[in-house]
Amino acid sequence: MSELKLEFVGKQVKDMYGTFMGKVVGIITDTDGSIESVGVDCGSSGLKQLPYEQLLVQGDYVIYIPRWRLDAQKILRQKNLTLQRIKGLQDIVAENDLMKDDAELVYLKYEKRLHDLGENEKSVNDKLEARLDELDTENKSIKTVLFDAKLQFRSNEITEEAYQQISTHTNELIEHINIEKSEINNVKMRLAQQTLENIALTPRLPSTQSTSNIKATGESSHSHQLESTPTESAPPQLVNATENTAADPNEDKIITKSTKRESDSDSSWLNQVIQNE
Repeated sequence: MSELKLEFVGKQVKDMYGTFMGKVVGIITDTDGSIESVGVDCGSSGLKQLPYEQLLVQGDYVIYIPRWRLDAQKILRQKNLTLQRIKGLQDIVAENDLMKDDAELVYLKYEKRLHDLGENEKSVNDKLEARLDELDTENKSIKTVLFDAKLQFRSNEITEEAYQQISTHTNELIEHINIEKSEINNVKMRLAQQTLENIALTPRLPSTQSTSNIKATGESSHSHQLESTPTESAPPQLVNATENTAADPNEDKIITKSTKRESDSDSSWLNQVIQNE
């Protein structure tokens, strides 16, 4: 068995909010040997096959990333880039009216793409709303267990120690749910705020003569920022030993490398147009 597969087998699985899900018992591979899914023993819930692209290895644990999170980040990046391009075309035409006819065809292309993304965004929002409903149901169920434990303690059916243990575990689950709900609402807000009016284009690159000076200034500023930022405030980093995913430090989100390459390729077109204009 390869070292890659050994990274998974036998490890405990928990979601990215800290809730334990089960233990990895096997790997499903394709004919070329690549991993398709990971089999996780979830106890009474049975054996579940989790998609490989939704898993990260972090130390002794495998971290499961919910599908809604990956879909939401993808639509956020695609919509932002499309709006950037439309804004860029508008600015180019405003600076040089002679380019209006050339820019119109390209503008129609991205206007259609924005419309298509609007349909995808609606689908993502429906998934987010459905997940919020699931979390509300789970939250009520957990609070019912906690309340019943309190009632049992007051009627001397269980000891205070047993009640405190139940209280600790249920409060942890409630905290995980609240964190996920907060993140979902944050994503919904970011999607709603992605409009052409709120998009600001990336500044043009400086000339080669001033690049070295700006680089030196930026490094000095970055060094000062690192020194003044307390380490305990930094969010935990998820490490993927399989190198199928990567973390975007600007968004603190998990993205796939293939999507990142697509995004980089898309953004280069607008930079070339602006530089050649």
